[in-house]
Amino acid sequence: MASSLHQTSTFLKSHHHSQSPKPSTTTRRSFIPVHCGGPRSQRGPLIKGRFLSIEAIQAIQTLKRLHRTKPPNQTHLLTTTLTRLIKSDLVATLKELLRQQQCTLALHVFSAVRSEYGADLSLYAEIIQALGNCDMPDDVDRLIHEIENEGGISVDEDQRKGLLSLIKSVVGAKRRESMVRVYEMMKRSGWGLEVEPDEYVVKVLSNGFKGFGDEELAQQVQDEYDRFCKAKFDSFRV
Repeated sequence: MASSLHQTSTFLKSHHHSQSPKPSTTTRRSFIPVHCGGPRSQRGPLIKGRFLSIEAIQAIQTLKRLHRTKPPNQTHLLTTTLTRLIKSDLVATLKELLRQQQCTLALHVFSAVRSEYGADLSLYAEIIQALGNCDMPDDVDRLIHEIENEGGISVDEDQRKGLLSLIKSVVGAKRRESMVRVYEMMKRSGWGLEVEPDEYVVKVLSNGFKGFGDEELAQQVQDEYDRFCKAKFDSFRV
């Protein structure tokens, strides 16, 4: 009898542990890792960890279709597609289009981002770098002109990274006149006077002008930095 009970108990334990756990019923928002088609050699690598939401993917597909078919109400449909997106999806759409070098479409999205949420110098730099790669120099100049019209450039310390990226992108796009405009905006914001010039920014800016063959401006940038450093040193001595 005891043996029979022991066998029954063993069977029940074995049966209990062999049952599969119930699947989780937790719902999550759908995010899909992007594997875009097309010639891979023409696109940069997808940033590790970047995911596009279904809404962003659908927006990209719609924008491409509208750009390809060019319906009579194309502008209205582009605007309607973009206004439906929340900020994170809008920015993700912009950066994915830039990665695919869909610069014309990216400019439409960037216009929506800027009008709704504003844009910092780092984002401008990303756009300008892509425009340079897509051989769209007139659009580079137009964006620099827009920065100027919207109040110019901040040279505060918290904008240093964005300013440096902007300078590099304009130099990379080979737009000398736009680089001169950026430099003039920097000076109007107090760079080299009230605001201490960053040594690395000075180096990149000076080398950029040298690359344009403008030795005079390159030397001017260096001289202004040297004067600021001398004045700062003299004030410490006093």
